[in-house]
Amino acid sequence: MAEVVLKNISKVYDNNVSAVNNVSIEIPDKEFVVLVGPSGCGKSTILRMIAGLEEITSGELFIGNKRVNDVAPKDRDIAMVFQNYALYPHMTVFENIAFGLKLRKMPKDEIKKRVTEAAKILDIEQYLDRRPKALSGGQRQRVAIGRSIVRHPQVFLFDEPLSNLDAKLRTQMRIEIKKLHKQLQTTMIYVTHDQMEAMTLGSQIVVLKDGNIQQIDTPDRVYNQPANKFVAGFIGSPAMNFIDGMFINENGWIFKANDLIVKLPAFFIEKWKISENKNIMLGIRPEHLLDFKNTAVKQNLSEPFTIIPEVIEPVGNEILIYTNIGNRNICMRANPNCTFKTAEEAQVALQLDKIHCFEKE
Repeated sequence: MAEVVLKNISKVYDNNVSAVNNVSIEIPDKEFVVLVGPSGCGKSTILRMIAGLEEITSGELFIGNKRVNDVAPKDRDIAMVFQNYALYPHMTVFENIAFGLKLRKMPKDEIKKRVTEAAKILDIEQYLDRRPKALSGGQRQRVAIGRSIVRHPQVFLFDEPLSNLDAKLRTQMRIEIKKLHKQLQTTMIYVTHDQMEAMTLGSQIVVLKDGNIQQIDTPDRVYNQPANKFVAGFIGSPAMNFIDGMFINENGWIFKANDLIVKLPAFFIEKWKISENKNIMLGIRPEHLLDFKNTAVKQNLSEPFTIIPEVIEPVGNEILIYTNIGNRNICMRANPNCTFKTAEEAQVALQLDKIHCFEKE
């Protein structure tokens, strides 16, 4: 088992394109860390540098207290699971899983034992004699994971392993990977652009943008205490709403955004250290904009104000309501029993203790 430490790691390509900028991350032994961010943010580049598939431009990389900048990938004691499975089509499942062990000239009995153990863990024992073309996408991904498990590596690396699967299979495989981590108790580093995967899998989340770390924290804190507007808008589905406005002191503090005026209580003023005439972007998640007449929340609510729903989307256990507040398009999440109707006035309130404030700059 091993901790993984990145110290001031950077990656600059030959054409002076900077993919990763001075990134430092400490990943403790047995931790499950997820690197998440939009396409092109540098997350896969970081993973490939850990694997040894990309050369590090500057900085130091340690796996298990050993500096591995110049260590060959095969000697780093890591195993990588790729997005496209990378299985050999002419080999059976057994042969695919055993391939790396055969290259190491491991005894046949030990190979059989390890492959059987991995197949049992992943529930693919019945497929060992099949070839990849006879398997579903989820089964192929299990085989790819099995090929990594049999090596007993210090660190598992996952590069968007579920992006080729349909929504139902992705959910199933997320559960399987989480169980696998609990069972193997091995350090895992997982790359995804899907913030749902990040929130459900990671014990720690690293949010990246343009090769820079935006926040490293637990899923709960990343969601409820985002470090900046980018993190707030990227984590959460539907995304956080943002309203441009200004704090004004008119016989008491208010937030004003065009026709929207919200009176602010003392706890809010103290928490956000409000100063006058400062351009502010107020952030509120869809679930914290409430149906005033039917909400069970009674404390820390703003005074009700009127909206006109433009689009209403029933999605089973909830309703998504799209409207305009303060000249910004807003999404509201409501219970299925919500009686709002398109183009008819409705009363809503903001849950003031759940609001976030960001300086516009």
